[in-house]
Amino acid sequence: MKNSLLKKGRRNKVPEEPHSGIAVVLKNKNILLGVTGSVAVYKAIDLTRRLLDEGASVHVIMTDASTRFITPLSFEIASRNRVYSDTFQYPMSHITLTSDADLMVIAPATANSIGKYAHGIADDMLSTCLISFRGKVVVAPAMNWRMYESPAFRKNLQTLTDMGVVQVGPQKGSLACGEDGIGRMSEVQDIMECIFSALSKKDLAGKRVVVTAGPTREHMDPVRFISNRSSGKMGYAVARAALRRGAEVILISGPSHLTPPSHAVFMSVETAEEMGEAVRGALKGSDALIMAAAVADFTPSERNKRKIPKSSELNVTFRKTPDILSEIGAMKKRPFLVGFAAETGAHISRARRKLIEKGADMVIFNDVTSEGSGFDVDTNEITIIEKRGISSFPLMTKDTVADTILDRIVKLIS
Repeated sequence: MKNSLLKKGRRNKVPEEPHSGIAVVLKNKNILLGVTGSVAVYKAIDLTRRLLDEGASVHVIMTDASTRFITPLSFEIASRNRVYSDTFQYPMSHITLTSDADLMVIAPATANSIGKYAHGIADDMLSTCLISFRGKVVVAPAMNWRMYESPAFRKNLQTLTDMGVVQVGPQKGSLACGEDGIGRMSEVQDIMECIFSALSKKDLAGKRVVVTAGPTREHMDPVRFISNRSSGKMGYAVARAALRRGAEVILISGPSHLTPPSHAVFMSVETAEEMGEAVRGALKGSDALIMAAAVADFTPSERNKRKIPKSSELNVTFRKTPDILSEIGAMKKRPFLVGFAAETGAHISRARRKLIEKGADMVIFNDVTSEGSGFDVDTNEITIIEKRGISSFPLMTKDTVADTILDRIVKLIS
């Protein structure tokens, strides 16, 4: 039966150009960036550059107060576009700019600018554009903690969120006045992630997705362990992509230097046994389990309580770790199950066999010896394997790989 299933697989070469990555979300998008009078305005220069790097076109609108902190010329250079600040300098620009925009981002957003927007005041270029814009708006508040906690301001901010405005931050930390507290504008990466989410389709809304990532560590003694070269980048990319598409995400990760997505439920584990326990605990109510983690196949039979003395020889006996994928695959009631097969060489047949033997619905194959597809890199070249056939994809960033995998999952679980 297994052999017949393997022979029936159809190979489809996907005729796509290599993707540049998360720029797929922002490519050719028109972003209006509103900049208001806060010392955090320097971060908006970096934000502008990041948006351009991802393929977007950026038009910057500055308030008079913001020009006290940084010159319009700086934003013209960063955006490669004219900067707008005077409502009357270019007549009707508040209409033409907003009619062509896909998203408005106000970063930094002061208490004054948020108050104006909440009350429909349009007395300068930015506030006039906000009133006339009909798309999604993202605000990144920045101010002193006393202002942020003011009841009047909180009411204004609530008005905006009730209108559907997306808020990112602020964070707690050191403020311009020298005090510590909430009011520090979010970092550029967090704002970018919010922008990606705002422009992403929400085809996973209402779904719960469990993702495993990173390596496991199997200890020999309190100092030494065996592990593998997995960085966690692929699993973290899947978690980010699922969050952007509206899913509730549980990310279970082995040791990694990566920062977990801020809106994911994050579970940190170390050993294969801990990974298995966490996965089993997260299954209830889940729609998909995507096992991108590189779980160790073997663990030392004994863990010494003290450091093993250095000697000329060291003999270690190993035992198999629990096969999490097979265990979940054998369940009668389980979520959609995706496994990963990292091979050294083009051993697609082994990955197809893994699909059948472990009871998975999908296996993602990649050759880690192929250029750009190894460990701790930002790209990958994958083949998606299902019982009905296989599809190969060109070298892409791991963020784009994540969306490619989710595209297929959405079609199968919808």
